[in-house]
Amino acid sequence: MPQTPTFSLAGKIALVTGASRGIGEAVARLLAAHGAHVIVSSRKLADCETVAASIREAGGAAEALACHIGEMDQIEAAFATIGERHGRLDILVNNAATNPYYGPIQDTGLSAFQKTVDVNIRGYFFMTSHAVKLMQTHGGGAIVNVSSVNGVVPGMLQGIYSITKAAVISMTKAFARECAPQGIRVNALLPGLTATKFAGALLEDRNRVQWEAHIPMARYAEPAEMAGAVLYLVSPAASYATGVALNVDGGFLVS
Repeated sequence: MPQTPTFSLAGKIALVTGASRGIGEAVARLLAAHGAHVIVSSRKLADCETVAASIREAGGAAEALACHIGEMDQIEAAFATIGERHGRLDILVNNAATNPYYGPIQDTGLSAFQKTVDVNIRGYFFMTSHAVKLMQTHGGGAIVNVSSVNGVVPGMLQGIYSITKAAVISMTKAFARECAPQGIRVNALLPGLTATKFAGALLEDRNRVQWEAHIPMARYAEPAEMAGAVLYLVSPAASYATGVALNVDGGFLVS
């Protein structure tokens, strides 16, 4: 008989990207609270260390690691460091993302297009690829790719961002199918409108009213409300879940 589902992450090494603030920070804190040693990663080392130090002060285990996932050399360096320090990786949460352009889709410039694709697709792909190679040598692991409800229903004036988030959902399913035999589960989180700096333009009063009119729960989420879903997906409680695209959106996608 299967063991009783548990949310304990004791002994697990977890890498969370974009973890210096917002959803990533909330995820890092919750995973640490459930026993994981969390590698807090983002572009700026000082910001990562601030979060990691706070986790340690609260009794958790954490370290900082700078990595810009839009830069291939930084991805490779990050995984080399993880390999040297820990020799393994059990959990990856791909949360770092970018959305440099907000406007009519036909006016998307090449630089904004390339930057969005480099981070949101290429970055997620190669972070996942490196994680799989490290996980498969130690009996498996769990990966969560943070997509968006925009990957299902494209956001107005967020064309290229929405396209990349749709690609993340497809990417998640592709990795899930191929990596399941190796004991590696790959799932996606689809957040709805969440109160982060990243979503600042959408949380302006005019836009906020427009969005909330389409959310059955009639409010936006706080970052901590996304962290619980990630905890479930990376924990033994989700041991039979892979290839899932989990909506955490206040009912937006069913409205």
